[in-house]
Amino acid sequence: MVRFAVSSMFFHEYTLDEIFDFVAEAGLDTLEFWVETPDFWLRGQPLPELISCLSSRPALHPLTMHAPILDLNPCSINPRVAEASVEYCLASLMMAKRIGAEVLTVHPGRRTAKRPPGAADFRRFDHYLSLLESAARRTSVRVSIENMEKKVNSLLCTPESVREILDREHWLSFTLDVSHALGVSLEEVATYIDLCGERLGNVHLSGANGGTMHLPVEDNPDITTILHLLSDAGYQGVITFEFEDRNFNHDLSSEEKILFLARQAAVVRESLG
Repeated sequence: MVRFAVSSMFFHEYTLDEIFDFVAEAGLDTLEFWVETPDFWLRGQPLPELISCLSSRPALHPLTMHAPILDLNPCSINPRVAEASVEYCLASLMMAKRIGAEVLTVHPGRRTAKRPPGAADFRRFDHYLSLLESAARRTSVRVSIENMEKKVNSLLCTPESVREILDREHWLSFTLDVSHALGVSLEEVATYIDLCGERLGNVHLSGANGGTMHLPVEDNPDITTILHLLSDAGYQGVITFEFEDRNFNHDLSSEEKILFLARQAAVVRESLG
């Protein structure tokens, strides 16, 4: 059965307790906890507090998680940056194990220069995946790699490149970022689902318009089509709303964010029947 979540980064400025309360008030089923959520990350990642928040709200269990990506790049040409990026990702996997999260979404990294990735970048990517695989096999957490926005230096920004990795890395799942794909076309999203749908571990759902990503899903016929494609593909995992609150014309209060999320969830539930 499909469960609905939101990225904790939508409540960027709030405490852990408030974020968990807001998710429940919005009527969502669970939360994608982004490790870089400021109240958690900037206080040294107090894991007992996160566990307490979840323990006191068992209806939201199990969570999904998103590994750190800000200022990080496991494919960096700077060895220290690459090493730190991989270490943060591996630590997130152990954190996901500790809290009983079912999925950890990770990013593939990118070429440091704004040029197409080359052989050296993919060697660093392969090294990153090998370390992730070794750690993941000691947990029950599904590691799920996300498709990137199509940019010149992006790795894994086409359906074919994701399929190639999934064929090679049988342990790996796939997080479909709808907005990243929809920035190309609706057909691009359909191709991702067609080629990779049976390996989906998570779906990040939001709209796109031109170069603007992570927009609302209501009044968007493309989103309705995508939801039907996911349903036809038999997807029964988590659908995670991933909205950028800076896209609104004013700073939303917590009450406005809760009402907004409830409305988005209602739209999606209606589309799925």
